[in-house]
Amino acid sequence: MLLYMRKRGSITFSPIIDGKPISDSEFALLSEAQRDTFYTIIDELENRLSENLLSLPTWKRENTERLRELDKTTAEQGIKPLLKLLEHKYAAELGVMKYLKQLKTALVNAILVIHSEEQKEEKSDDFDKKIFLEEQFLPNVLVSNKIDDAAPVIYEPNPTYQNLFGKIEYTNIHGSVFTNYRMIQAGALHRANGGYLLLDVDQLIEQPYVWDTLKLAIKSTRLRMDLPQQDVGMVNNITLNPQPIDLNVKIVLLGSRDLYYTLQDYDDEFDELFRVLVDFDLEIPVTRHALFDFVGKVRAHVKSLGLEGITTNAMCRLVEYSLRMAEHKEKLSAHFAEVIELVNEAYYYCKKANATVLELDYLKTALSAKKRRTGRVSQALLNDIKEGHVLIATEDKAVGKVNGLTVLDIGDTAFGTPARITATVFAGASGVVDIEREVELGQPIHSKGVMLLNGYLGNKYAQHFPLTLSANIALEQSYGHIDGDSASLGELVALISALTEIPCLQTLAITGSINQYGEVQAVGGVNEKIEGFFDLCQYRGLTGTQGVIIPKSNAINLVLDATVIDAVKKGLFHIYTVETVDDALSILMEQEAGKISSKGRYPKNSINYHAVNRLYNIALIVSGGDGE
Repeated sequence: MLLYMRKRGSITFSPIIDGKPISDSEFALLSEAQRDTFYTIIDELENRLSENLLSLPTWKRENTERLRELDKTTAEQGIKPLLKLLEHKYAAELGVMKYLKQLKTALVNAILVIHSEEQKEEKSDDFDKKIFLEEQFLPNVLVSNKIDDAAPVIYEPNPTYQNLFGKIEYTNIHGSVFTNYRMIQAGALHRANGGYLLLDVDQLIEQPYVWDTLKLAIKSTRLRMDLPQQDVGMVNNITLNPQPIDLNVKIVLLGSRDLYYTLQDYDDEFDELFRVLVDFDLEIPVTRHALFDFVGKVRAHVKSLGLEGITTNAMCRLVEYSLRMAEHKEKLSAHFAEVIELVNEAYYYCKKANATVLELDYLKTALSAKKRRTGRVSQALLNDIKEGHVLIATEDKAVGKVNGLTVLDIGDTAFGTPARITATVFAGASGVVDIEREVELGQPIHSKGVMLLNGYLGNKYAQHFPLTLSANIALEQSYGHIDGDSASLGELVALISALTEIPCLQTLAITGSINQYGEVQAVGGVNEKIEGFFDLCQYRGLTGTQGVIIPKSNAINLVLDATVIDAVKKGLFHIYTVETVDDALSILMEQEAGKISSKGRYPKNSINYHAVNRLYNIALIVSGGDGE
């Protein structure tokens, strides 16, 4: 008998005669006794074969297990010496030793996977051993620091959730979202761990989830990489949950003073987490050391631009520019970047002239160009006054009319422009009415300044009779919102002029804030205000009678343009300083205001004398008494 296996995997038996297997037709020619004999033998063999085939799966399983165990032992023997070297090298590092122990098992399993792929008859085109090993074992270095590196200082300009706490990226495989540990990316907190992280607080609080998560990380000193997308319904097929990292970082929030106090008011944990406040001043006192630093920084920047140096006159002009930004004779502006920007603009004109030293003329050209670029609005307002569209008188006298000084802030530019203040007084009991407030153009501070006029009039003139009058005060031809109390001195002078019918000089303009006792207080933007009125007077022609009245306390803030200073030195323009309302009245009305005597009376024919008489007569008229 001959046993053989066909291609389709089945096992059959065939009779053999004379050493050769016979075909079915030859088998049919045999005698019936011979065929029965063959049938009996075949049945017995098939029964034996069936019994033996029952144990074949067990043999195969045992063979596969023994082969796998052999492969595993071979792999272990292959990687053992390599790991042994690492174990000796990092014997003192428990974390590394633990990792190497886990790595051994993972390496063996990876080798078995690769071996099984190589044993397959039909190898997958997608399988790449190098890529497979990289995805399994190549480290994903989130942050790399050297032992001798200094503490990291990280500034994150865009503090989104992912940029701060890191993120897990995903890829699409056959329509499914997939990720692995190598797609984990570090955030700013990872890079700043062990050092300092600088954040813009205004950007920080605008980002969803960031503020609360940052506070939690600071309190727990643990950095987790949670997924905020899951909180809003985004579910990934495969995701990761990285192990939390110990966090040791100092966080520096950069922002405005107002924002700091707002967070302090609205977040109870803010004081606990951010205890140290560093409040930078906007001005720097002019000391020898400060000037030395100022000059040194400017010279270093000039050198970095490739110039040989800067002249003394140009340096003095830069110091003057900084003093003007600070609006103080004895303080430099802390915004040094503005000075550097001016140097950069002057450098352009310097290179254009092929010069190697930065001179004063180049700074003047840069300042002139900047004024021309940013002065369109101020020039338009001045043109309206020149053309008579806005009524501002710079000669003669007028009753109840005063030239006030205002300053407008547009973007990073401030400029001054005069504005006419008018007042009317008549019998009545409605008090001093601020027209700007009535039409909702006057902002709170401006309205407060006008309301103080009632207190001044009552305290100054109406000690022995009730203060009864009706008066209207307006800032003429103003069509926008008005704020600030720097016009209150001018408004009071216009009111007293209307009350006493004594005219005020129109050649002078006035600015200042007052209190209820008639003391004149400092105001802001005094340089721009003076220069705004000077430009108008210069256009109409300087007569030597024109000028401005400012609070005496503002004298230290004067850092005027050279043109104005030159006109003052020549007597073509005047700057008067006053401490009280009476000082301003005396200058504008050209007569004595009058001091009260021990009997409670003012000198006859003085300004205050006329004011008391007029208020007393109005009170009599309103109350029905004799007005004579």
